[in-house]
Amino acid sequence: MAMRRVKIAELKDRLSEHLRAVEKGAEVVVTDRDRPIARIVPILQPGRRARVLPPSLPFPSIRERRRTRAGWAISSTDLLLEERQER
Repeated sequence: MAMRRVKIAELKDRLSEHLRAVEKGAEVVVTDRDRPIARIVPILQPGRRARVLPPSLPFPSIRERRRTRAGWAISSTDLLLEERQER
C-alpha cells in the first residue's frame, strides 16, 4: 500500500479513516507545514513476530571495513548545510 501524507488538520478531521487505512497496512506520514513530523504504521499482529537472525560474519572480521565514496557531484556536508538553510 502507498504511504499517505496528511496535514495535522486533515488527520484531526478524518482520523478514523486514516486509522482504518493503517489497519489495512498503509503508512500515514503526518506533516506540519510540509515538514514530516510523525509516521503512523501498523503494529505487528499477534503471532507475527520479527525474526532475529545470527550474523553471517563475526563483527571483528568486518570492523575495519570502509565504504567507498558515493561519487556525488556535491558533498554530503554541502547537502546538509543546504537542508538546514531551508528551515
